[in-house]
Amino acid sequence: MSHARSTSFRRRLLTACVAAAVALPLGFATAASASTGAASPAASAPVTAGPTPATASAAQPAASVTAATLISQGRPATASSVETSAFPASAAVDGSGTTRWASVEGVDPQWIQIDLGVGASVSRVLLNWEAAYASKYRVQISADGSSWTTLKDETAGDGGTDDITGLNGTGRYLRIHGTARGTSYGYSLYEVQVYGTAGTGTPGGGTIVDVSTAAQLTSALAVATPGQTIRLAPGTYQGSFVATTPGTASAPITLTGPRTAVITNDGPSGTLNGCPHPGDGWDSGYGLWLYGASYWNVSGLTVADAKKGIVLDTATHVTIDGVLVRDIDDEGVHFRKSSADGVIRNSQIMRTGLAQPGYGEGLYLGSANSNFTCYADSSGRDRSDRVQVLDNAFGPGIAAEHIDVKEGTEGGVVRGNTFDGTGLSGQNSADSWVDVKGNGYLFEDNTGTFSSPGVFANGYETHNPLTGWGCGNIWRGNDSDLGGVGRYAVFVSSTSKCSANPNKVYASNTVTGATSGLTNVAVTP
Repeated sequence: MSHARSTSFRRRLLTACVAAAVALPLGFATAASASTGAASPAASAPVTAGPTPATASAAQPAASVTAATLISQGRPATASSVETSAFPASAAVDGSGTTRWASVEGVDPQWIQIDLGVGASVSRVLLNWEAAYASKYRVQISADGSSWTTLKDETAGDGGTDDITGLNGTGRYLRIHGTARGTSYGYSLYEVQVYGTAGTGTPGGGTIVDVSTAAQLTSALAVATPGQTIRLAPGTYQGSFVATTPGTASAPITLTGPRTAVITNDGPSGTLNGCPHPGDGWDSGYGLWLYGASYWNVSGLTVADAKKGIVLDTATHVTIDGVLVRDIDDEGVHFRKSSADGVIRNSQIMRTGLAQPGYGEGLYLGSANSNFTCYADSSGRDRSDRVQVLDNAFGPGIAAEHIDVKEGTEGGVVRGNTFDGTGLSGQNSADSWVDVKGNGYLFEDNTGTFSSPGVFANGYETHNPLTGWGCGNIWRGNDSDLGGVGRYAVFVSSTSKCSANPNKVYASNTVTGATSGLTNVAVTP
């Protein structure tokens, strides 16, 4: 809905007013910031003419605020989603108090990101919320759009105007990352005003390439250069989209678009000769294929209606941020062929395994040893190591495991995710949220639930298909609701096979609705 100023608006206005009336005082400042919460009532946001950039907050002397320069207006802006094309990210940096960015409704998390130029410094951020505000959000800065530093962590937002001063951050990108909505709607900002010292240029001489058709996207991927940003307009892009050019650590390549930019592929087609590789007239059917394309950032967009969603082959240091992967024949996202040191975060994967339920994993890390012939490196295994899986929503409708950690991989982190097991098929032993065959993974602060329909045995399981693998993993601070169906939150299939490197389940984990208990091994205090 477009929030017409009618009965719908009055209902939202009432919701915002009630939320503001019961909100706690503004949250704490991080070590990197000493912010002030000059928040006005949420109801005032829709009728204000917008904040006055040079006006100091009551808690900040005017001279210290006006010394900073507004550096965000008119800069490139992207977002995790838009409600409709009438509410683009660019509307939050256009200097108008009547236009606004709005995310899709009812979904957490969401973000809006502004490119301030290389080496920008930030001292103040002013947010002018519409009635759809964030009760919890972070102000973050990044040099590369991949690794983020939090300048402000707001835990009790009440809408209106947030004037956050005393910040001290340097980077190219400034992001407002909403983690909890203050209403049942989405997130919406009239303006994001960033003050400080403007950056200069772009890394590696990069440019922004705007695309709006499948042909343009194919061409942009083929000629991408380090430091470049490929920006998708809302719309559907159908075809076989392959990137083979790597970025660099200092100049990654970015592919970004709103949630309404949807990449699809109705393949596969043609004949594959040997192991999967681009070319030879073969269409893989993958939605997006990064083949040797290391140092890429993929953000915001949707991949849907494809054989596989996003596939990485020999693509290291790739960050997937804020994407939606849905309605996929097989697995949703696959880090394969030693695609190490990647990150997938703030994303949602749902409805996978539509054609082959037993092969419909949400996220697949590495390769089964039976496929090492195609995907192993010189070590003899697929070393898609150290992948970080952070703050994602898995399910419902994932037919196989939400995460399948394969033998030969190690050192990953799975933290802050939610698992909705509704729809697990039970085919090919797909009866748990997570199946762990790798080593040294940390599973921390995840939340899992299960309700019918579906087949459910345990929340997390370990297996040992190769000697010495499926060992040394840690579970800590996870909450598991097994719906009165599952046996254990964490089921360790063998202790003897990991006697030298045992799996550990800490007492900080909790379980409800289990037919047997927390775990079948001794709990570590």
